Amino acid sequence: MANFNLKRLSEDIKRELSAAVSGVKDPRVSKNFVTVTHCELTSDLSYCRVHIACLGGEGRTAKAVEGMTAASGYFKKAIAARVRMRKMPELIFLPDNSLEYSAHIEEIISKLPKPAQQEDADNEEKTEDADEED
Repeated sequence: MANFNLKRLSEDIKRELSAAVSGVKDPRVSKNFVTVTHCELTSDLSYCRVHIACLGGEGRTAKAVEGMTAASGYFKKAIAARVRMRKMPELIFLPDNSLEYSAHIEEIISKLPKPAQQEDADNEEKTEDADEED
């Protein structure tokens, strides 16, 4: 199967999973704000790795993964109803903590000292703004 077909199917599965999350009654999924961030299909369409993220940290994401794994039959049925596939892949749910990681990196970067050239440029801009106001 061509690579673009795998990408198209992955995006279709991601879209259907995102829509089906709201219908899950498991409190581990329904109480948390669960987002499907990425789907990866194997080339033989046997497995689909689904990366999910959840607001509130790694603990909530791990519980949401457990809940979604328990409801994998519901998700497979929802996908089969909307996406025409010869073989329905086995869904493997994985936590995606990239949101927390990117926030952590951003916090580290904000704590770094500014370079001297940029500080001089900022000071010049402030004096120009003050002159324009007068």
